[in-house]
Amino acid sequence: MATVLCVDDEAPVSVVLENALVSLGHEAVIATSVAEALEKVNTAPCDLIISDYSMPNASGMDLIKQLDEAGHEIPVIIMTGYGSIENAVELMRVGAIDYLTKPVQTETLRIAVNQAIELTRLRKENSSFRREISSLKGRRAIVGESSALAGVLDMVAQVAPTKATVLLEGESGTGKELLARAIHEQSPRAENPFITLNCAAMPEGLVESALFGHERGAFTGASSRSLGAFERANRGTLLLDEISEMRLDLQAKLLRVIQEQEFERVGGTQPIRVDIRIVATTNCDLEEEVKAGRFRDDLFFRLSVVPIRTPPLRERREDIPLLVRHFQMRVATELDVPAEPVDEATMLVLQEYDWPGNVRELANVVERAVILSGGKLRMEHFDRVRNAVNSGDDSGDKVQEAGVTADVTSDTLPLNLGQLEALAIERALNTTGGHRRKAAGLLGISERTLRNKLNSPSKSRDS
Repeated sequence: MATVLCVDDEAPVSVVLENALVSLGHEAVIATSVAEALEKVNTAPCDLIISDYSMPNASGMDLIKQLDEAGHEIPVIIMTGYGSIENAVELMRVGAIDYLTKPVQTETLRIAVNQAIELTRLRKENSSFRREISSLKGRRAIVGESSALAGVLDMVAQVAPTKATVLLEGESGTGKELLARAIHEQSPRAENPFITLNCAAMPEGLVESALFGHERGAFTGASSRSLGAFERANRGTLLLDEISEMRLDLQAKLLRVIQEQEFERVGGTQPIRVDIRIVATTNCDLEEEVKAGRFRDDLFFRLSVVPIRTPPLRERREDIPLLVRHFQMRVATELDVPAEPVDEATMLVLQEYDWPGNVRELANVVERAVILSGGKLRMEHFDRVRNAVNSGDDSGDKVQEAGVTADVTSDTLPLNLGQLEALAIERALNTTGGHRRKAAGLLGISERTLRNKLNSPSKSRDS
């Protein structure tokens, strides 16, 4: 049984429709105008609308348009007294799912209603399948199994089906654009445009045009109308990358568009309405930018409805082996070279490095290594990373190796190698405040090797 809203200004037609629908096992709700129909739709759900084409004040086509603008995805069958191919084409073009010619026969009505309900069911099912597939695609594209990443992906899955504005905060290279695309692909807007606008890369004089478009003759060189990012992203998602770089005067205009979903092209006078989901990214602390007067507080609050922090790679080191293998396989496939697994010692060094450039830096380092090695990755192909780890420079702390032996002279150094090793380990741990990974970097060994030496009985005897 379906709930069918019947819209017709003629009471006899509505009564005939109601009786026919009830005899077919459906529930009928009556409205005598488009305004009344919209009111009923807003107060109680319905599965299908059957509306007359020609009515006073507003037509069946107006009803379809207003339902669409309000975000209601309800199939509409239009009844018309003029059965022609031209009419049918026009009705389908504006969004009607079917049309019926008056007077409506019960059997014709039964077929049309059943087909409309079944088509709607299939559309919803397909949409659900697409979102599920997009979710799986998004999770595959974002490589990793760490708890830090899992928490972010769970939040993405929760917010994606909504219309909420999302602010992705994190260091450069942490995958903010990938997460933005995952939000889009897991949303009901997945089949519609995903438009990216880099606020830091827009030419100073063309920022407004890039956002809102321009009319022909709006400025020198505007030889034709151009659609801006907002208009191109209609019904989809607009990613505002590096939003902190946007000029203050444009921030006010952006806030208005986000709130009103309406704007004018540069040089235009007609307001243009859009339906857009906004995702913004930043690699700086926007709250600090607000305090410094470089970013509007009202825009910040509007953008950060759902803030999501993207973790840096140093907070998800357990994902590094998966990422290395992922990038290695991708480059090796492109170059048609072998992709032998990275040995354990090399992988430990890669995991000890802090990766200030995050996943983007890792991808570039692996690509270079695959190119230079012919696909067989070894420690020597990651010299820069190894040197940074050994020098302790990777995290920016820059602990000098001289600190290990600053107050030890040749006269006081033990001759026993075991004791010398124990002394070096002790000094490295003291210098780094007991930080084993940094101590191992100072010693030029892996953290695992250091752990084994600390747990070794011979080491205890020698010391």
